[in-house]
Amino acid sequence: MSTEQHAPDAYGQELARISHHQSETTGARFTVFQALAAAGIPPEQADEIVSKLEAGAVAGAHTWISESSPPHGSDPQFEDGWYAGVRDVASYLLRIADTTATTQRGLAASSALLLAHPWQPASPASTPPAQELAPTLDTKKVLAAARRCTWALAGPGDFLDPEASDEILATALGAVREDEKAGYPEGLEAFAEQHRARLEKLLHAYGPGSAPASHGRYVLAGRPESLIIYERMEAAPFLLRSRWDRALDAVLLDDLEFVWGPRTRLSR
Repeated sequence: MSTEQHAPDAYGQELARISHHQSETTGARFTVFQALAAAGIPPEQADEIVSKLEAGAVAGAHTWISESSPPHGSDPQFEDGWYAGVRDVASYLLRIADTTATTQRGLAASSALLLAHPWQPASPASTPPAQELAPTLDTKKVLAAARRCTWALAGPGDFLDPEASDEILATALGAVREDEKAGYPEGLEAFAEQHRARLEKLLHAYGPGSAPASHGRYVLAGRPESLIIYERMEAAPFLLRSRWDRALDAVLLDDLEFVWGPRTRLSR
């Protein structure tokens, strides 16, 4: 059996194609929600319509996988393994279809809110300064590390503003636990290196100059602070959400959470 399909370059091309389809889906979904809203369809019904369409697409993949067959003339043991793998993948796709049809709620309302309120900063009194939230963290060093990582992933013209927002930085660093503060800048750089390809695609798909950004969405996607937010989504999603909801507009985090797609999604 050829191993060409598993070569690093081929796999990278597959990831690029998947990223392209995901980006196209996000823009298309946003357009559909706008059209349904213009037609007078309430958000709850719009969510149901789009969820059913997306679940149907997954169900179509389930059918295609279920009907696939091993190469003609394969060894019986290979065929047994093939069909066992097909059953596992088909079952997983069915669970995804069921989940997609029943749990994707709040997207239409979020899209409408993003159009109406792309940026609503919290009042100064609602957010403690960065040094109070993270007294043992050198915030300048953390931000410098984020800038180095982010500038390495996207060109200088891709940023909304090179200056850090104290509110956003303070809130994100407030989700760094005490036992994580020592060496956090170095850990942030390691995170960026680990997810380099994912971050690069994300920044170019959703950052300044992208089609979704032209609609007023993902206003934080091109900022260095977003790297810290993505890292906290992976490491401490509940703590980040609790800090954020007390200090900043939830839409800003919801947007980045939707883009990053963490395992624990807390926006809905």
